[in-house]
This record gives sequence, structure tokens and C-alpha cells, in this order.
Amino acid sequence: DSTILITGAGNGIGRAVSKACAAAGATVILLDKQLPAMESLYDEIVASGGPEPALYPMDLAGATTENYELMAQQLADNFPSLEGVVHNAAALPYLSRIDDYDISTWFEVMQVNLNAAFILTQSLLPLLRKAKQASIVFSADKVGQQPKAYWGAYAAAKAGQIALMQTLADELEGSSNIRVNAINPGPTHTALRHNVYPGEDTASLKQPEELAPLYLWLLSNESRETNGEVIDFESWSP
Repeated sequence: DSTILITGAGNGIGRAVSKACAAAGATVILLDKQLPAMESLYDEIVASGGPEPALYPMDLAGATTENYELMAQQLADNFPSLEGVVHNAAALPYLSRIDDYDISTWFEVMQVNLNAAFILTQSLLPLLRKAKQASIVFSADKVGQQPKAYWGAYAAAKAGQIALMQTLADELEGSSNIRVNAINPGPTHTALRHNVYPGEDTASLKQPEELAPLYLWLLSNESRETNGEVIDFESWSP
């Protein structure tokens, strides 16, 4: 009877994880800025016999603190607890030298990848604490640990995500039922990756569905001893 909120649920990794969670019996709260993508995912989940999902259209780039407060209240009114949050929404408009990086774009990338994860987590902690066991999972990226030229705000935001994850894990360990971890998916066939590698041979990339077992494991009680870790999909074995 788990309830899992997934950001960036409409496409790519978020969509695959949402479908896998629903197939495992969880009620998924789909959060995305693209309503049509969420609606088609809703239809797929219901058609496959999964629990009816909840849709929460929200543009993390422009969301205000009031938007988060309203969301937290609406979720608390409709769900007794929250067993998981997957921070998967991401923004990566382009690769650029710091010299040339547009400042407004920098702010937007930081807002979607890092600030939104902080505000959303803070808003949902009361509902997460009501669960017997709860798990927060970040979709990280190797450039957050090993930054490279031209990755700019995305690398900085992903490094911040990992720091946020580890800070949360340390604060919550021993004082709550919540564990916090991150996944480095590695090269995956998604629209976000295609945007920065348009000429790449996609046949060499893993499909988002291949990542779902690792997300399910971290969201399940099987991973209850794992906290504060960044797990590379390439080196993980179930």
C-alpha cells in the first residue's frame, strides 16, 4: 500500500520508474509540467491493472513556495502517508563554457535540479515521517561527482544534489524512518541526453526501463540498511 511521488514522471526514467512502481502495487503521484504525458501514463497504468495514479501538474522552474505549500497540504488531505519520493526532474538546455553561460538559464537549471528538490523534500518530510519506512531517491549524474568542461550549471546542481542527499541522510539517520540515497544512471536513452548528444548512436544506450529494478530496490524495505549512498547502476547487482 505504498504511495510514491515521482518528479519528471511524464517521460524517460521517471516514466519507467512510475510504471514499475505501479506494477509493484504502489500508488504513484505523477508530478510533471507536461500534462498530456502524465495523462497518457495514467492511461497506461490503469490499463495494465495498476492502482489509479494521482496527477500533479507543476512546473518546477517557476514554482513558488506557496505552490509547494499548497501541494503538501493537498497531498496530506488525500494520503495518510508517503513512502517514497523520487527526485528525477531535470533541466539541461545545452552545454556551454562558463564564459558564455546565460545567467537566467543558470538560475533555471539550478532551480529545477537542486532548489526544487530541497523545497519539495522539506515540504513533504511531515508526510514521509508518517510512513513506517520511507525512502527518498535522487537521480544523480556522474558529472556531479566528476565535473567536466561545458557542463556548467547542470554539473554544479548535480554536485549540490549529492551534497543535499548526504546532508539529509545524515540528519535523518537514527532520528527517523527515512533513508536517502542517489542513483547514477549512466548513459541512458532519454530526451535530455539526446538534447546534448544529438548525433549519438542510441543503440549503444540502455533503456530507461533497465534502471527500474534499482529504483524499486531503493524504494523498498530491502534497502533499509542503505543510507547516504550514491549507487552507480553499472556496478549494481540485484
